[in-house]
Amino acid sequence: MNTIFRKSMLSVAGLAFAGGVFAGPIAAHAATPTMDAKPVAVVQTTAPKPQGDQSHITLNDEQTGNAKAIIAATKKAGLPERAAVISIATSLQESKLDNLGHLGDANDHDSLGLFQQRPSSGWGTPEQITNPEYSTTAFLKGLRQVDGWQDMPLTEAAQTVQVSAYPDAYAQWEQQATDLVAQHWNS
Repeated sequence: MNTIFRKSMLSVAGLAFAGGVFAGPIAAHAATPTMDAKPVAVVQTTAPKPQGDQSHITLNDEQTGNAKAIIAATKKAGLPERAAVISIATSLQESKLDNLGHLGDANDHDSLGLFQQRPSSGWGTPEQITNPEYSTTAFLKGLRQVDGWQDMPLTEAAQTVQVSAYPDAYAQWEQQATDLVAQHWNS
C-alpha cells in the first residue's frame, strides 16, 4: 500500500472510531426509555485537605469562647462552615484566638482584637474591633468580596482579606480550625 492511501484509511478509521466513541453512548441512551428523573444534588462530604505542616495549640476557656463567637457570627451572617474555618484559622494565626488589646511597643501598628484589625485601616473603632462578633462580621464582609473564596485554598482566601506580610502562615491552622468548627457548629 502506498503511504497516502494508508494515511487516508487510518484517518477514516480514526474518524469512525471517534464518532462511535462520541455518538455511541448518545445513541445508546436515545434508545433507552426516558424516566421522570429528579435532579440530584452533589454534596462534597469531605473537607479540603489542609496544606502543609499543621500547628496546634491547647485552648483555654476564653480562646474556646472566642472560637464559638466566630462560629455564631458566621451562622448569623448566613455563611457556611467553610467561612468559619477560614475565620478561625485566620484568628489562630493573628492572635491565637486571644482578643488582643493594645500591646504597647509590641503592637503591630494599631492592630487589635481576634483578627489584628487596624482602626487606621478602616476596620472600625478599637471598641468595635475588640468585640468578637463585630470583628468576625468585618472579616466575613471582606471574605464575601473575594470571588471564589469557597473553593480556594484557605491561606489564599485569608490572605486576600488580611493582606499579611506572611501570606502562607494561615494554612498551618486549617486542621485545628476545621476540628473546632466540627466540634462546635451544632452546639
